[in-house]
Amino acid sequence: GREIIETATFRREPAPSAAPDGDLLIVEDNEYGTAAEDARRRDFTVNGLFLDPFGGEILDFVGGLDDLDDRVLRTIGDPQRRMPEDPVRILRAIKFSTRLDFRIDDETWSAMRDCSEDLQRSAPPRILEEILRLLRSGTALGAFKKLGSCGALAPILPHLAKYLSAEEVKDGRVQGFYRLLESLDADIHSGSDLSNAVLVATMVHDLVAARLERGKSEAPYTARDIAKAADSTLAPFVATSRLPKRDAAKARRLLALQGKFTNPASERTRPLLFCLTEDFEEALSLFRIRTRARGMGWDIYEGWVDRARQAESLSDEALATERKQGRRKRRRRRKRR
Repeated sequence: GREIIETATFRREPAPSAAPDGDLLIVEDNEYGTAAEDARRRDFTVNGLFLDPFGGEILDFVGGLDDLDDRVLRTIGDPQRRMPEDPVRILRAIKFSTRLDFRIDDETWSAMRDCSEDLQRSAPPRILEEILRLLRSGTALGAFKKLGSCGALAPILPHLAKYLSAEEVKDGRVQGFYRLLESLDADIHSGSDLSNAVLVATMVHDLVAARLERGKSEAPYTARDIAKAADSTLAPFVATSRLPKRDAAKARRLLALQGKFTNPASERTRPLLFCLTEDFEEALSLFRIRTRARGMGWDIYEGWVDRARQAESLSDEALATERKQGRRKRRRRRKRR
């Protein structure tokens, strides 16, 4: 019927690397094997468990059941070899440990720290996929703390790592960023299904704000000021992580729209019409995350929720009147200029 069942042949670990410098990075591993060989080539013991669909029996070739009971995450085999084979395993370890509340085995953690710089050699799309999973996990705060602790943040997000490590403002910046992640986690746990653009905009928000402060413009910043700062902030992220340009462009728009929520009159827009624009819902999600992180302004957010409900219930006649008044307002401004 409509059920999809994915199938694959069992594979085994490739032959040891013949690279003269002993490079362990796996670039090709499509070699047939047995079920036991397939289990041993996987990353962590708790991910090496198989189910016999006919007998209903769990097949454990790697000690995964014991680690599952003990809530311990450890590599299959020597972690000092398994991490260099595929450095993305560092991000996967952090994802599993924070999401499932598993302790990372000491030797595995040590290997993660030793091999964190190798993440620069991993495929950018895989890195981006894991970053977005961490942001969407509901445990982003713990995950990014562990990224920093094991040295993995700088190789995958160098500009963010540099921003957070600036000694003269380090503590304030770190706490502000952590509050955003904590708010993001709360949003995820409340059932929000956030787009990649909202996740990225949340992650780079403080970097954009810092760039604005360094610029010549003075607060309050215009949408153009914010968009320009967002472009400069996102450009290296697009280049290094291969973030799709459409997601980067939308993240920029969401950041630029934030001023409309607190200064609607100065943004030269009709609030009800703004509620009906394409990017409003995602922009409001970002504003909600920012508001919760700041611990103030929730009444403003709720006011926009009420406006959105009002806008959705507008009759065709009322909507036409709103648009006509908006056009008149723009004409009056042009005349004054």
